[in-house]
Amino acid sequence: MIGTEEHSKQAQRKAAMTVLAHSEASEIARHLEALALPDCENLRQPENGLVMVRGRIGGDGAPFNLGEATVSRAAVRLASGEVGFGYTLGRDQDKARMIALCDALIQTSDHADAVEAKVLAPLRARLMSERDRKAAETAATRVDFYTLVRGEG
Repeated sequence: MIGTEEHSKQAQRKAAMTVLAHSEASEIARHLEALALPDCENLRQPENGLVMVRGRIGGDGAPFNLGEATVSRAAVRLASGEVGFGYTLGRDQDKARMIALCDALIQTSDHADAVEAKVLAPLRARLMSERDRKAAETAATRVDFYTLVRGEG
């Protein structure tokens, strides 16, 4: 039972990190303003660094180093002891800290529901509507080719 509960919490954190990483920093900040945020301390000051991006030819070939990407990361600890980590592509240290704060907050029983309702749900809805808009835009340019076969072959 503990294994499935722990797996569920990890899946929830992973889903939240996906939404936050794909959202704009200004949107995250705007939604976080609606919450009463607890005190927290920086365990790791937000910083920029590089990560190696790996690739595979054909999806199943031998891995190779494709190049480097800039990443920002941060770590915070709430007064209640929960630790949150935040990573994002690019050099946006504030966004990395906000992601870390959200990660810590969703681990608490007091703030998890509020973060889901007031931060993650609106961001997820906007990302889905943007994805749907792009899919509709792409579908409008779709061309179906039909081949007519003559005779028996």
